[in-house]
Amino acid sequence: MRLPHPLTGELFESPVPPGTGWPEDPAVRRTPVARSPAEVVKLAQTDELAELDARVSVCRACPRLVEWREEVALSKRKSFADQPYWGRPIAGWGDPEPRVLIAGLAPAANGGNRTGRVFTGDRSGDWLFASLYRVGLATQPTSEHAGDGLRLLGARMMAAVRCAPPANKPTPEERDTCSPWFRRELELVLPSTQAIVCLGKFGFDALLNALQSVGGAVPKPRPKFGHAVEYPIPGPYGEVVVLGCFHPSQQNTFTGKLTEPMLDAVMTRAKTLAKL
Repeated sequence: MRLPHPLTGELFESPVPPGTGWPEDPAVRRTPVARSPAEVVKLAQTDELAELDARVSVCRACPRLVEWREEVALSKRKSFADQPYWGRPIAGWGDPEPRVLIAGLAPAANGGNRTGRVFTGDRSGDWLFASLYRVGLATQPTSEHAGDGLRLLGARMMAAVRCAPPANKPTPEERDTCSPWFRRELELVLPSTQAIVCLGKFGFDALLNALQSVGGAVPKPRPKFGHAVEYPIPGPYGEVVVLGCFHPSQQNTFTGKLTEPMLDAVMTRAKTLAKL
């Protein structure tokens, strides 16, 4: 069954086939598809960020994640039953030459997996984009859906795992299978990047692993995650500062573990370090 896109009204299947007109879809019908960990390694080796995004968005290398993301896209949450779901992996999004990079865990089943944009369509994303707007890193305070006109200003977002995992918990094998996508994206945007904000410990650890693999001098003992911690790390293109930030999950925001001023302070610090 095809349903109307909530912004454009155009009809789409769930999951959305590549190259059918979904707003901001980076892929086309002929985009090569990775169906195994070995193919992820092979297809991640591209020098073009746009092509990497396209290949990420059609990946099928993790059977459990493919089954889950597509099951959610077909069954849908009741409140979104009248909408088509993206139902595919979520590529990085934002400035192709960012000065601030924001790294997280994975898209949400009824958030990014529905809207087609990372950190978009759930409460965590609402907190994050509102903060980015308040500190001047986004053009509007909300991110509702791919194609809503939002732009990031000198910033880019990426996730360590590109498909929505059951219970928000990817397996170590799934994390490792997805890591070549994450590592190559980091490598392509690192020349311009000055500050990296890591949302939660999972994103922090994944970022340090990737940074080390592309030539970053991650210190020993290994940096420990914490809110507002800063670690200057020499890299192949100069020093980059890695910052920790509590994830804007409902568990953290409802309990007061993370407040708006706390989140804004980290984003403001990243912007300052990046000289934006």
